[in-house]
Amino acid sequence: MSWGRINHPSELFEVGDEIKVMVLKYDEERQRVSLGYKQIQPDPWDQVGAKYTVNQRVRGKVVSLTDYGAFVELEDGIEGLIHVSEMSWVKKVKHPSKILAIGDVIETVVLDINTEARRISLGLKQTAANPWEIVKQKYPVGTHILGKIRNITDFGIFVGIDEGIDGLIHISDISWTQRIKHPAELFKKGQEVEAVVLNIDSENERFSLGIKQILEDPWKTVSNKFHMGDIVEGEVNNVTEFGAFVDLGDGIEGLIHVSELSSKKVEDPASQVKVGDKIMVEIIKIDERERKIRLSRRSLEEGSTKADLASFMQKQGSGKVHIGDLIQRAQEKGKGKEEGEEEAPVEEPPIPEAESAPKEEPPKEEPPKEEPPKEEPPKEGEEA
Repeated sequence: MSWGRINHPSELFEVGDEIKVMVLKYDEERQRVSLGYKQIQPDPWDQVGAKYTVNQRVRGKVVSLTDYGAFVELEDGIEGLIHVSEMSWVKKVKHPSKILAIGDVIETVVLDINTEARRISLGLKQTAANPWEIVKQKYPVGTHILGKIRNITDFGIFVGIDEGIDGLIHISDISWTQRIKHPAELFKKGQEVEAVVLNIDSENERFSLGIKQILEDPWKTVSNKFHMGDIVEGEVNNVTEFGAFVDLGDGIEGLIHVSELSSKKVEDPASQVKVGDKIMVEIIKIDERERKIRLSRRSLEEGSTKADLASFMQKQGSGKVHIGDLIQRAQEKGKGKEEGEEEAPVEEPPIPEAESAPKEEPPKEEPPKEEPPKEEPPKEGEEA
């Protein structure tokens, strides 16, 4: 009857109308003749390629709404589909009826033409400027922005930006060092936060933000502050079944594995330390790539010199000491002992005064005893 859409024949005909039709098919056996009314007019799809081009703005009337989009009649027999994803740049349209109604005359943009399949794809959002391109120019990477939290999920928080666009702060971009199980631990809906623009992907409509990037990564200077063998003081901030985490300051955290808590076997780390304890530990490993520091208390217990120094430092309130300082102090201590033994003055007894001290007489020498002369035997030729 029509190249276009009709709901009932009464829209075109009335009983008694004389019309011109075309014979489409004759079935002699059944004595049936198939007639066509629209065929007396040229097929409008034959001229679609000449009339419409991609990116062309066209006007039409909304004739049908479905869950997946809206059909727009551009002319008799020519309809295009606006998919639900092409209705708004920023809004998540659950159903086309939230934006359009049947009978609305709207302006759209031609996105694609497939004459063989007799399909035309239209876009409604393309009639307005793409806000993603606007924010990309307005907020280059590194820009600091302020926005209110619109939604909180287990993987991050969404912050409202201009033009109705939301930026995502992933949970991994909230803190350099703090372990966060859920963003709701730190934030609430409606709270205003400051963040840094990390990336804008206008094609995939993604806006990435970060909070931790406002501050310098403390791990960049870890090698300047901590060294293997250093004895440092820290505060226990978490105790688990496999060990205890110790806050070393400036957001840097280290782990004392259960095997390093004591020189004795430890079944439960909670029996050795508790949250809030300030303890002295030795740094036994630093992995900057994995951002991990391994600590030990066992090494302090097993090394008497280290243990003495750790105790002294804790009493004095000293924060840390390098292993080089430890060796130097031990050497100085040993050297001091040796010098003390060599240079210690020998106490001489006091000299008695001449008047009070009795004079000692030298021992008398006895004259040597005279031995009688030995008689020598007479020589030959002499008389006795």
